Amino acid sequence: MKRSMIGRKKGMTQIFDASGRAIACTALLVEPNVVAQIKTQEKDGYSALQLAAIKVKDSKKRKVKKPLQGHYAAASIEPHKKLLEWRLDDPADFKVGDTFGVDVFAEGDVVDTIATSKGKGFQGVMKRHGFKGGPASHGSGFHRAAGSTGMRSTPGRCLPGGVRMAGQMGNRRVTVEGLLVIGVDVENNLLLVKGAVPGPKEGIVIIRHAMKKSLQR
Repeated sequence: MKRSMIGRKKGMTQIFDASGRAIACTALLVEPNVVAQIKTQEKDGYSALQLAAIKVKDSKKRKVKKPLQGHYAAASIEPHKKLLEWRLDDPADFKVGDTFGVDVFAEGDVVDTIATSKGKGFQGVMKRHGFKGGPASHGSGFHRAAGSTGMRSTPGRCLPGGVRMAGQMGNRRVTVEGLLVIGVDVENNLLLVKGAVPGPKEGIVIIRHAMKKSLQR
C-alpha cells in the first residue's frame, strides 16, 4: 500500500557510496504521525486515514482554531500543525491514536516530495525566467528589461499567460518526483533522500511513495 507521511526538511548533506562517489541528499525529520480520524465509505463517501503530524508547542496551543481544538480533543490527541489523508480500501485494521514512524519507508524506495518553495518576491525576467538581457555596455538603455511584448494587428493584444514577464517568484506548491531513499534512521526519525527537496530548512514536507516509477538521476 502506498503511504504518505509529513515531515520537516532539516537541510542537505552528502554521503559516499561503495565506489566512493559523493551523493547529495536531503535529510528529512519524520516524527511519528498519529491517526486523528478514520473516514469510511458509509459516513464520508470514501475510505481514508487522517494523520496529524508535528505537535504544537504548549505556548502556541492557544492559537489553534477552536474547531481544530475540538477535532483533536475528540480523538484524544494533542494539537498538531498539519493534517494529511491516506486513501485506502479498508481502514478496519486501524484505530484512532495509532502512530506511524519513518519505518514506513525503506532504503531503496522511490518517493515523491511535496512542499512550498522558497518565496523570492517580485522578480524580473532575468532571474525569474533566465532571460539573457540586453547589451551590457552603457548607452543602449536596454539591460535587464523584458523587451517588447506586443503582437501584430491580429489579435492586437497579449494573450493571458502567453508571455513570460516579471512577477511573483516562488512560494508555490512544488512536487519533486522519483527521489531514491538512501537511508532510514529509525532511532532518530530521519529519512535521507537523494537530491534536493523544495522549501526552506524546517519547512513542512509531504513524503509519499512514488506515483510513478521513474527515478531522478
